[in-house]
Amino acid sequence: AVYRELLALTAAAITAAQVPATVWLAEAPAEADPTQPRPEWPGLPWRVQPAAGALGERMAQAFGEAFAAGAGRVVIIGTDCPGLSAELLRQAFDQLLSHELVVGPADDGGYYLLGMNKLHAELFTNKAWSTATVLPDTLADAARLGLRVAHLPTLHDVDSAQDLATWRGRPGPSGGQ
Repeated sequence: AVYRELLALTAAAITAAQVPATVWLAEAPAEADPTQPRPEWPGLPWRVQPAAGALGERMAQAFGEAFAAGAGRVVIIGTDCPGLSAELLRQAFDQLLSHELVVGPADDGGYYLLGMNKLHAELFTNKAWSTATVLPDTLADAARLGLRVAHLPTLHDVDSAQDLATWRGRPGPSGGQ
């Protein structure tokens, strides 16, 4: 139920932002037919991401394919950030007109959004994915590469039962907020 709610929030933000989008699925649904729209992503084209490789490799591939298809600005988001809005998506694309990189920091040390105006594959190597060091390591690489970086507001993402409780505004499994 939570996953479906987060999917619906993400799809609504993308649709309201009116930005070009392709949904990349981590695994193929049982009734996978890429020529047919997915009910959870109405009106959006989708494809299944190759399962091989670390998260960074898969993200680099998605960026690379989008740029190869002619996109001038590409933004990747996850579906675990209930605070993501259409306005933030539009801001990300706007920032890429004057910056090479845009990040939407998550409060756990990762990011909920990463955008580029060309592929910088170096940003996807030597990372401990899904840890608190991903954002600082990415920003250090961007500085080393001389990239202009725009920062969106820090948001909360939902990766655990405690995160879910925090999002819902009630004490989590440990009793804390």
